Amino acid sequence: MTKLKVAFICVHNSCRSQIAEALGKALASDVFESYSAGTETKPRINQDAVRLMNELYGIDMEQTQYSKLISAIPEPDFTISMGCNVGCPFIGRPFDDNWGLEDPTGKDDAAFKDVIMQIHQNIIALKNRLQTI
Repeated sequence: MTKLKVAFICVHNSCRSQIAEALGKALASDVFESYSAGTETKPRINQDAVRLMNELYGIDMEQTQYSKLISAIPEPDFTISMGCNVGCPFIGRPFDDNWGLEDPTGKDDAAFKDVIMQIHQNIIALKNRLQTI
């Protein structure tokens, strides 16, 4: 059986969705494939996210990830919006879930760590949910 493809989507694909892709790969790759994308791109992944993911998990997102458009990833089976406080991306169909996460860009490390921990918990919950499908 092939694994489900899960896409984590935000507008710029530079912070929350990148964190979700990295944690999905690290924590749930036995259940689903993780992708992140946006309706726009940034030249680099958010450097605070890169630094903190490396500190907390030993994951260097810049080695395996980059900011990409939705058209650059495989057709997902399950799509998750990271939160629409910045702007809600349009992907041509409804999202399967919206995690409603605040964008920590420009905030302190505590705000980033809070979002990272929320994403960690959401990845584990998603893994448990998708294991039963």
